[in-house]
Amino acid sequence: MKFSLYQEFYKFVHRKLTWLAPFILLALMIFTGYSIGYHQEKLSTMTCYDSPDWIVFILIIIGATIFSMEFQNNAILTLLYKSKSKIQVYLSKYLIIFGYNLYLHGWAILFTVGLRYAPLNSHVSWSTIYRYHQPLWQNMLLTALVDLLATTLIITLVFLLSCLIENNAVVTTLSFLIVFMGQTVSASLLNLGKFTAILKWNPLNMTNLTRQYYNYVTYFQTSHLLNYQLVVGTILYIVIFFTLGYQIFRRKRF
Repeated sequence: MKFSLYQEFYKFVHRKLTWLAPFILLALMIFTGYSIGYHQEKLSTMTCYDSPDWIVFILIIIGATIFSMEFQNNAILTLLYKSKSKIQVYLSKYLIIFGYNLYLHGWAILFTVGLRYAPLNSHVSWSTIYRYHQPLWQNMLLTALVDLLATTLIITLVFLLSCLIENNAVVTTLSFLIVFMGQTVSASLLNLGKFTAILKWNPLNMTNLTRQYYNYVTYFQTSHLLNYQLVVGTILYIVIFFTLGYQIFRRKRF
């Protein structure tokens, strides 16, 4: 397992996008700061300047290539030959991208601390009480933690799609559609008024997790689930999608 992790880490740190992504994230966060408005400092801080949307964007682009490129150039055969089992190959890739997910969220928090004192915002104290009767700093950290769970679900889904479809462009496109249209599709299903008690647990509805956490009143009407229910559903689907993805990968013939 150590060897597989080392290989994946070595390849990952030698990709240019790995090092460019934090700067791209910062630029997008600054853009959001100007777009969201001067007097929206509390919302900007809690959401780390809308970093959840930008981080998932980066993770999809990077995650979709982890398998597909190696499938296309047959580099996966070398990895399988040098590893003791397929689970080590699959899990090592998953752990690397999960670690990178943590890395990006860490940068988002650090960038937020700096941007709070930039001229694009009005100044609000960290101890200001905001959502859930919590101080602003706690809102920010808990939102980042919730989004870490939500983006892990997306990573798991990207891995599943990558094992099903070996075309990088198709996997990327489908992943973006799920992330940015999943909420709309799920809401349409729930608006039918039939079987809502069951349909509200569909995996697309779990994409509302982060947005509902920082805007509960609006998104609860869309998801029909409480925050803790979305958390439980997200964890369950992470386990399901990870298991399905690995089973597909294990049965593939290379």
